[in-house]
Amino acid sequence: MTQEVCEIYCHDEQKVSRVSAALQNVDTPEIARMFKALSDETRMKIIYALCREDELCVCDVAHIIGSTVATASHHLRLLKQMGLAKYRKEGKMVFYSIDDDHVRQLIDIALAHMKERFPHE
Repeated sequence: MTQEVCEIYCHDEQKVSRVSAALQNVDTPEIARMFKALSDETRMKIIYALCREDELCVCDVAHIIGSTVATASHHLRLLKQMGLAKYRKEGKMVFYSIDDDHVRQLIDIALAHMKERFPHE
């Protein structure tokens, strides 16, 4: 049986120092929160939908994910708070869209990765 750990303990001090120093400048809690927001299947469906259309109203999103408007609105609000989505109001309608192209790139990269790993699904 193959062990997936080192059989001896040693480390490369230069690599450890470089990465440790770089890590001091990264807001890992915020990045983790962003991925946590995306780890919810409903929110992922919403982000995917927003990546495929320039914008969708809350009612459209509710219909796409098969939920109430209140549930869709709750998820959209969380995505907005995380900086993944933005909204605009037009009269009594509220339209959501992807906050910026980086979000779309994250989703596109994730989809490409899944197609490579599981090509027949």
